[in-house]
Amino acid sequence: MIAVKVTVLVGGVGGARFLQGARELFGPTPFPGVDGDAAGPNTVTAVVNVGDDAWMHGVRICPDLDTCMYTLGDGIDTERGWGRRAETWHAKEELAAYGADPDWFGLGDRDLATHLIRTRMLDAGFRLSDITAALSKRWQPGVRLLPVSDDRHETHVLIDKPDGEPGERLAIHFQEWWVRYRAQVKTHGFAQVDGNAAPAPGVVEAIAEADVVLLAPSNPVVSIGAVTSVPGLRSALRNTAAPVVGISPVIDDRPLRGMADECLSVIGVETTARAIAEHYGARSGNGLLDGWLVAPGDPAVADPVPGIATAAAPLLMTDPAATAEMVRAACDLVGVRV
Repeated sequence: MIAVKVTVLVGGVGGARFLQGARELFGPTPFPGVDGDAAGPNTVTAVVNVGDDAWMHGVRICPDLDTCMYTLGDGIDTERGWGRRAETWHAKEELAAYGADPDWFGLGDRDLATHLIRTRMLDAGFRLSDITAALSKRWQPGVRLLPVSDDRHETHVLIDKPDGEPGERLAIHFQEWWVRYRAQVKTHGFAQVDGNAAPAPGVVEAIAEADVVLLAPSNPVVSIGAVTSVPGLRSALRNTAAPVVGISPVIDDRPLRGMADECLSVIGVETTARAIAEHYGARSGNGLLDGWLVAPGDPAVADPVPGIATAAAPLLMTDPAATAEMVRAACDLVGVRV
């Protein structure tokens, strides 16, 4: 068997479920320093969005890393798609009783333990990538999880100031826009707030050495877009010898999950598979994609973006086996046989 190196750019719940399918297809990958993980010949490395990361109540929260870790480690609340199974909310209730801000963001008790460990390690000088490796020892994800950057690279959103004067604007953290306002405020754009962010150790190498690079069906703006906005990432994607294939996050012009349509409308992109592919662009031009996988019956098959090979396959991630077939179809599209 020929070993296949797969690198996946991911964010959020959709990305975590996509990784379940990649692990199902390629077998488990040991995270460096994680014992007891039976490994096959293939490797799957996930480059995970950190744009959603935030400080809340004195702890560092990494929602996308944790969602991937909990999902792959069988600790996720499957009904919500995020947070811990069998969660309790005593700390949240006590914080509310004290009137602590922010009152719109809830920390579950089990989840809080993860954030406390992460914050303690950050305070001790460990990098986020090192901390992710340490946390993975417990969860045994079977996929190598790498934050796209060890540095601050938070997504902020420019909105009309609530109850402000006409034309008065305010920049808020993405979490506040997403959780508190549910994206239902007049929005003007997204920007990354960082301190000269650089790719985390191993990220550029994972892209350069891959046999195939996959863009998961995650939010194109605040997940995949936040990943590719880290300096050096677009260059790595454009220069890798591996084909780059994206999976559409919309079916019948509706997002599979979340509010990708709200984000796309802010940047002037229609919520269609073809428009998103055009937004990513073809690598033969100045873009990122060699291939694009869409849902059956999508018009993008008959009218593809020039330079992007486009094919259809079922995109509903009903279980890891179904998702594995989606991953296989993405690889087949660019001639990577598994």
